[in-house]
Amino acid sequence: MFAKLTVKDFEVLRGPLESGRQSPPALAGALILSVFLQALLFALEYFMVGNATVYPYKDEILKVHLWITAGIMVLSLIYAIPAVYKRSGKIQYLLSILVSQNLFSVSFFICALFLIALEGEDMSFTSESLLNFTYILLLLGLLIFIATFVRFAILLRNGHYRKGSKKDVLRGRFETKSYIPAAVFCGIGLVFVIQYIARTSVIIDVDIMIAIVIGILLFFVMLFILPEQLVILYCKFRFKSFNFDKRGYMKSED
Repeated sequence: MFAKLTVKDFEVLRGPLESGRQSPPALAGALILSVFLQALLFALEYFMVGNATVYPYKDEILKVHLWITAGIMVLSLIYAIPAVYKRSGKIQYLLSILVSQNLFSVSFFICALFLIALEGEDMSFTSESLLNFTYILLLLGLLIFIATFVRFAILLRNGHYRKGSKKDVLRGRFETKSYIPAAVFCGIGLVFVIQYIARTSVIIDVDIMIAIVIGILLFFVMLFILPEQLVILYCKFRFKSFNFDKRGYMKSED
């Protein structure tokens, strides 16, 4: 899909790297911080939500997520070491994607699902309906990802990420319209969530309702961000100018 594009078509994506926000030292600091945040979120997921839910296969879900989170945490500590990330900046960036998706997407999504099936609430759901509800949310998430990725690919092929390109009226209209498919799927997902809760719950706490909607909304938002993260990772593997040398300076294609 991107084989015919040159480095000039991706130059705007170097912005976060050039500014230092996504430089190896900055990512190292974020990885260290993420270890504590992931531990805190998993403790919340396991002890406060997991123990109070009747969601089907909750023990299996928590076990798999525990091992994945633990593995990411260990790798985060390893790739926060200068001697390591200076030799493998690409892997460090890949790890930062996994961390952000696990922290702000997967963890909140699991908590939201567990909150829907809190033990003791007057609910009329069944295990089958909960699983079908989850599958539909995952399908909507996949559609959001595909719609966003296609939008991103069109913008790249039309030169919207070339350095010096201007956000004129024509481009602004195009970008606004190109958000519509992903926004529609996201809106459908949130409406579906609220309708499902309303149909299966007689009385539910407003705070719990808000927490559920926020958790699923974050899941959709992170899938909306994921295509750009993956394209930058692709650029790191394909172009030298998206990487840093051992002194911390960005390389050039020359």
